[in-house]
Amino acid sequence: MSLRIGKISYWHVHAWDYTKQAQEHPDAEIAGVWDEDPKRGKEAAEKQGVAFYESLDELLASDIEGVIVDAPTRMHRDVMVAAAKAGKHIFTEKVLAPTMAEAREIMAAVEANGVKLTVSLPRLNEGYTLLIRELLEREALGRVTLVRARLSHNGAIAGWLPEHFYSLEDCLGGALIDLGCHPMYLTRLLLGEEPVEVTSHFGYITGKEVEDNAVSVLSTKSGAIGIVEAGFVNSFSPFTLEVHGTEGTLLYGTPDGKLLLRTKAEDGSKADAWHELPLPDRRESAFEQWIGHIRQDTIAEENIRLALELTALMEASNRSVRERRAVRLSELS
Repeated sequence: MSLRIGKISYWHVHAWDYTKQAQEHPDAEIAGVWDEDPKRGKEAAEKQGVAFYESLDELLASDIEGVIVDAPTRMHRDVMVAAAKAGKHIFTEKVLAPTMAEAREIMAAVEANGVKLTVSLPRLNEGYTLLIRELLEREALGRVTLVRARLSHNGAIAGWLPEHFYSLEDCLGGALIDLGCHPMYLTRLLLGEEPVEVTSHFGYITGKEVEDNAVSVLSTKSGAIGIVEAGFVNSFSPFTLEVHGTEGTLLYGTPDGKLLLRTKAEDGSKADAWHELPLPDRRESAFEQWIGHIRQDTIAEENIRLALELTALMEASNRSVRERRAVRLSELS
């Protein structure tokens, strides 16, 4: 029997993408919609031929088994705590929450009520990420010294991002807390250690109340550095990953979607030039993994750990800009 899923909001630009994933999954179906914007919610429900619920409590009291959360970031804690207390499994758009205090409240409710949580961190599942992790595990670059990840598009200058994505009240940030989540969790993952300090700088190219140009620098105890870049103001900026070590370097997306390796490590056969490595297939999506965790009664341990670390890094980044200083992660409540 298909998992009956309630859709919490169509606020996010990826809301229909997740709806499509549910519709295409053989073990899932959208069974109801609630939206903080009733007009938008009713239209979405009507389009799918499912019920629209006037209140979140009504949706959570129905016979759904899980929810997909695409509500404004400011609402994440409230809707997820309510869903967990109602015994509903949760698949959510990133970030889990804008602060660690709110993230801990969500996790406490999830754990107390035994529901399955998965956060959408899609680039963890891409072939390039899987291969880079494998290479780092066998120390193909020696000791990692620097990771740089960049993701930027032209949404703010081309006008295709919805206007509500520039609301500081709803989003609690701009390019970094939205698009920058992807380079942030990848940088943290590939560093192989938790950063201890974050320094960030924001730019406001289009004059909106949230940043459209951002850089965060992550410092670690070992001396390795992470550089995270995100923006809404670039027309031809490729998604780029660089991992540098004492023995070699990995490059992805400079500018093509190819993974290049040059290293003195291992047998030294790749020290003479850059070598393109064949990419493995991506693994199943975060949504598919969520369904699997529900059916198999397992926990998305790595996904949740990285989602919590992502929240910490975002909170520290925003605080760094606000207070114009480096912020240690140990300062976060």
